[in-house]
Amino acid sequence: MTPASPAPTELPLFPLRAVLFPDGLLALRVFEARYLDLVAACLRDRTEFGVVSLRRGSDVRRPEESVAFETLGTRAELLEVDSAQAGILQVRCRGRQRFEVLSSRQQEDGLWVATVDPVAPDEVVAPTGALAGAARGLADAVTALESQNTQPFLAPHRFDDAGWVANRWCEILPIPVAAKQKLLELRDPLMRLKIVDEFLRQKGVLS
Repeated sequence: MTPASPAPTELPLFPLRAVLFPDGLLALRVFEARYLDLVAACLRDRTEFGVVSLRRGSDVRRPEESVAFETLGTRAELLEVDSAQAGILQVRCRGRQRFEVLSSRQQEDGLWVATVDPVAPDEVVAPTGALAGAARGLADAVTALESQNTQPFLAPHRFDDAGWVANRWCEILPIPVAAKQKLLELRDPLMRLKIVDEFLRQKGVLS
């Protein structure tokens, strides 16, 4: 008997001019009332919110500005919340599971809420022989950054997982947000890594 698919759930959204990948690290500076309330609710209820990439509009609310965002995003789990300044929160989040937006509505306070369906996680597959260089290159980059006391990615590091390697490269490469969104939407982790590998070779990062 085929297991039943998870039922759609309602999820508050944080539209951004950025793309959050599963297991990625996202830092936010939160000061709008709608998002301060969102963070407080997530802390209180130990829940997540959704990050979706903006196609039109600003991540700061502006009167009468139309907003459009992508229909595939990523759940965000709060890791740290710092309120060093009055009325401003410094937030660090981890990307979790991707989701598809089935419908959305904006509340009176400006917060977007969506009914979402989960997207299955990437299949865990090792980088194939032709793509092993991308994994080694990422490991070398991490080692170099850590020698400078910089931790670019959340642990654990999974250099034997093609999807994880592809996602980390997507986060640090200087490519447009729209291109990162297309890579997030790919369901095949090896194809995502292949595209990243081709970009790295075109730019001379890998030989």
